[in-house]
Amino acid sequence: MKYLVLKSITFLMGMFLICFIANGQTMLDSTALGNLSEKDKPVLLTQLAERSRINGDYKAAIQKAQLSATLALKFKNLTEAVKAYTIQTSVYATTKEFVLSKKASDTTLLLAQQSKQPVTMAYAYYAQALFYNAIDNSEQITKYCRLALKSLEKVSDPYLSAKIYYQLYMLNSRWDDIKNVNKYARAATQNALKTTDYNLLSNCYIALSVAADYNYASTKNGVFRDSIIYYLNKAQNLYQQYPKYVARKTYGIACINSADYYLRYFADTDKEAKNNAILYASMANEVMKGAINGEEIRASSLGILSEYARRDKNLVMAEGYLQEAYHVMISQKVPYYYTLINVVTALSNFYEQNGNYGKALEFQKKATEYGNKLFDEKRTLNAQKLEVQYEAEKKNSEVKLLKQSEKYAQQQKYLYIGIAIASLLGLIFMFRSYHFRLRYSLQREKQLHLEKQDAELQMKFEKEEQARLKAEQLLLESQQQQLQKEVMASQLQLEHKKEMLFQIKEKLSDNHQLNINKIWNEELLLDNDFEEAKFQIQQVHPDFFSLLNQRAQQKLTALDLKLCAYLHLKMDTKKIAQLMHIEAKSVRMSRYRVKQKLGLDKEEDLNLFLRNMA
Repeated sequence: MKYLVLKSITFLMGMFLICFIANGQTMLDSTALGNLSEKDKPVLLTQLAERSRINGDYKAAIQKAQLSATLALKFKNLTEAVKAYTIQTSVYATTKEFVLSKKASDTTLLLAQQSKQPVTMAYAYYAQALFYNAIDNSEQITKYCRLALKSLEKVSDPYLSAKIYYQLYMLNSRWDDIKNVNKYARAATQNALKTTDYNLLSNCYIALSVAADYNYASTKNGVFRDSIIYYLNKAQNLYQQYPKYVARKTYGIACINSADYYLRYFADTDKEAKNNAILYASMANEVMKGAINGEEIRASSLGILSEYARRDKNLVMAEGYLQEAYHVMISQKVPYYYTLINVVTALSNFYEQNGNYGKALEFQKKATEYGNKLFDEKRTLNAQKLEVQYEAEKKNSEVKLLKQSEKYAQQQKYLYIGIAIASLLGLIFMFRSYHFRLRYSLQREKQLHLEKQDAELQMKFEKEEQARLKAEQLLLESQQQQLQKEVMASQLQLEHKKEMLFQIKEKLSDNHQLNINKIWNEELLLDNDFEEAKFQIQQVHPDFFSLLNQRAQQKLTALDLKLCAYLHLKMDTKKIAQLMHIEAKSVRMSRYRVKQKLGLDKEEDLNLFLRNMA
C-alpha cells in the first residue's frame, strides 16, 4: 500500500495551507465580535474565516469572509477586503469551484489596483497564484509569486512572505527540483519564525523535513536522514505547546511522516524503530478521528500498522487494519479515489498472498471500479480547468486589447484636437492656408495609418485565437486517446489474472499436494514479462483489434486476439507460450489457424502483416 507520506503528504497540504491569518496575529474568539465596532470587525472576521478554512468548515469560512469583505468595502478598507477575497479564492480553489475562485481572485486584483498599496498588491498577486495553482498552471504561479515578492520589497510582511515562499516550495516539489525545494522551504521557515502563527511554522518545519528527505535520497548522507525526524519533532512539539493554534491535520501529517520515516529507513529487526513507527502511526490515527477531511491520514496510519502486523505474522490484525482503512475511506461523502485505490489494492494483495483468491478478485474488481471513477473525475476536472483557463486567457487578451484601444482613442483624440486647431488657424490666417493644409494632410495620413494598424492588430488577434483553440482541441483529443489506451492495457492484465486464478483452481482440484509457493514464484516471473507487454500494448493503435476482426469476419476468438497482440509486440514463441500457459507447439498451431482465419497465403509472414496493421 502506498502511504500518504513525506513528499506526497505535502501535496495534501497544498490547498490546506494556502491562505493566511491577517498580519500573522493570533486568532481571537468569535465572542469578541460583539465588543467591536463595525469598522473594526473586518479584521477579526477575516481571522475567524481563516480558522474555519483550516478546520475544513468551508461554508462558514465563505460566510465570514464575505461579511468581512462587505464591511471592509463599506468603510473603504481595501486591504482588508483584498484579504477576505483571498480567503474566498482559497476555499473555492480547494472545493474545485474554479469559476468562483477566478472571480474572487480577479476582485482582489481590481481592489488592489484601486488601493495602490504595495502590501495590498502583494496579497492580490498571491490570490492569483492560488487560482492558477488550482488549475495547475505552473508558469502563472511562478509569475504571480514573483510579482508578490517584488511588491513586498517596499514593505515588510513576513507572514505573507512565508506563504509565498511556501507556495514556491510546493511548486518545485512537484518537479523534484532539490535545489529550489531546499531554498524555498528555508525561506518560508525564516519568515514564519518572525510571526506568531504556529500552524504556519509547523507546516514549514514539515517542508524542511521533506527537503531533508530529498537531500538524503540524493547523497545518502546520514546527517540529512537525522534532519528528517528532527524537523518533524519540531512540528509535533509546536502542537504540544500550542494545541489551540496548530491544526490537528498539521499534527497528523507530522506524525504519519514520522511513522513512515522509521518504516523506510530502519531494518525490520530494529525493535526501537518499530515501536516508534507504531507509536506515531497510532497518534496520527487517534488525532484525526472525527476531524474533517482526515480520512487519508487515518488510512495511511492504518496501512503502516497493518504492515507491522504482517511482519509479526499476525494476519488477523493486519487484515483488520486494512479493512478499517477501507471503511474509513468509503465513509467519505466524496471519496478520495487515489487513497481508496491504494487501500483496496493492498487488500487484494493481502488475500491473494494468503490464498483467499475469491476475496482477492473481489477487491481487484473494486480497484478497477474506483480506477474508472477516478478517470471520470479527472476527465471532468481537466475539462473544467481547460475551460476556466481559456476564459481567463481570453479575458486577459480582452483587457490588453481594451488598453490598446484606449491608447489609440487617446491618440485619435489628440489628433482631432490638432486638426481643429489647424482648421481654426487656417480660417484666421488665410494667407498661410497652404502651410496649414499641408499640416492637415500629414495628420490625416497619420490617422489612417493608426486605423490600419488597429485593423491589422485585430486580424492578428483573431488568427492567434483560432490557432490556440485548435491546439487546445488537439491536446484534449490526444489526452482522451491516451486514456483509452491505458484502459485497454488494464483490461488485458485483469484478464490475465483471471486466467491464472482459474488455472490454480484446476490444479488444486487435481492435486491437493500442489506447491503454491512454486506456482507463485513462477507467476511473479511471468508478471514481470507481462508488465513489459502491458507497457508496449499501451502504444498499440486503438483500432488494432477491430481491424483484425473485420479482416477475419469476426472469426477470431479472445485467445486469437491475444496471440495477435503478442506477435505484434515481436515476442518469440517461447515467451508467448509462457504468458498463455500453453506449449510452444500449440502456439505454432494457433499461428497457422489465425493465418487461415485472416485469409493469408502460406508464403505471407503473419508477424509482418500484424505490424503493418497499425
